[in-house]
Amino acid sequence: MSQRKFDFYIVPTPIGNIKDITLRAVEVLKEVDFIACEDTRVTQKLLNHYGIKTKCISYHKYNERERVEFFLNELKTGKSIALVSDAGTPMICDPGEVIIEEIRKNGYSVTALPGASAVTTFLAQIPKGGEEFCFIGFIPRGEAQIKTKIQKYAGENLIFYDSPERILKTLKVIQNVRGDVKVALARELSKLFEEVLIDNISNILKHYSTGIKGEIVCMVYAEKEPSAADLDIKIKELKDKGFKDREISVILASLFGFNKNEVYKKSLECK
Repeated sequence: MSQRKFDFYIVPTPIGNIKDITLRAVEVLKEVDFIACEDTRVTQKLLNHYGIKTKCISYHKYNERERVEFFLNELKTGKSIALVSDAGTPMICDPGEVIIEEIRKNGYSVTALPGASAVTTFLAQIPKGGEEFCFIGFIPRGEAQIKTKIQKYAGENLIFYDSPERILKTLKVIQNVRGDVKVALARELSKLFEEVLIDNISNILKHYSTGIKGEIVCMVYAEKEPSAADLDIKIKELKDKGFKDREISVILASLFGFNKNEVYKKSLECK
């Protein structure tokens, strides 16, 4: 079956196991004129494994804008380009937005191939209690910023990436804010030492008391009942946006199931 040709391809690469790449991805990487990649050394290992000879051009967050002009000039001559990240699907938490925006603005065709992603691989193997979730990418490093995120999304299943150097500290901050809540934590997905744990934070911390290694994906389970702290945060957010007390009570009662009279009373007290 013949396939439509595009000017620019967004191509997922394996997140761990080198075999987790689609036949179409290999085909595209062989056929394009250039491969834009975060680290040419990392991508070259994948290309060598599959006998792909296509030229690699470095493209990362520090040279995004200067590379855009080069790629646009190549596209003008009829060349085709693929964008990859070191692992997973580009544009999720990796560079690419600048070049995609410019390429679309200049009328070139863009497509994304389906493939590996740590988020979907993680979500496919854990119970969530529903289909809804919130993914925020890499969680902030600062303790105050982490607290803000955790409080803001207390009513949702919150998924984030973190490094092995920081994740245990992050969990302790979450524990201080939300108590000994249930979390799901995965490391080394698709690799030899893959591990997925679903437990309260205290037990997760005990399990990794001597340290943790590997890339981390984590989900903090949503609160079953909205908390008073969560209510205060939502009231303040709406007040900052100019909503009146009566409007706030109706909005929060409708969206989150809070008691309307309780919200109104708290809103009057909130400065």
